[in-house]
Amino acid sequence: MQRQIILASISPRRRELMKLLKIKFKAVDSGFEEKIDPRLSPKNLVMHLALGKAKAAAKKYPKAIIIAADTLVFFRGKVMGKPKNDLQAHQMLKMLSGTAHDVISGVVVIDAWKNQIFKGRDKTKVYFKKLTNQQIREHIASGQALDKAGGYGPLGSGLNLIKKIEGDATTQFGLLLLFVSNSLFKLGVKF
Repeated sequence: MQRQIILASISPRRRELMKLLKIKFKAVDSGFEEKIDPRLSPKNLVMHLALGKAKAAAKKYPKAIIIAADTLVFFRGKVMGKPKNDLQAHQMLKMLSGTAHDVISGVVVIDAWKNQIFKGRDKTKVYFKKLTNQQIREHIASGQALDKAGGYGPLGSGLNLIKKIEGDATTQFGLLLLFVSNSLFKLGVKF
């Protein structure tokens, strides 16, 4: 019998990526409260948050395989989380305009029943176009700015902000698909 697979994320982008694996899964909100700990490096912070989400979901689904992820934008020595409002989104996008920044994603796969944990992370470099205030306002008006680190994602209107991406595109989308696939294979999930 196939074990239940839980994606501890309600992100539409992560759900779409998971569908590419052609396996049955359930997407849920982990209920984990994300707090940015300034003492942690970005690569450790992203893993801390992904692990927190995975463990929170594992408590609710103790016999399932849990997949959780987190993505951060790192720019000029600072972590950019999700903007709290339109003004903060505008400020973030204005700072990123015409520059490059790193996007770091961390993924944790937990077999809650067997207490096996797989952790992976990756980084991409994203180059933004030089943006006008009008382009920033249009992106914010699209409704795609507030639920993403740095105020944008690589789909929808966010794609219009990006000049180029160096690295694995699934890192930019917030789910390391090859890592997830390999981890599920190690846990005996049939594709």
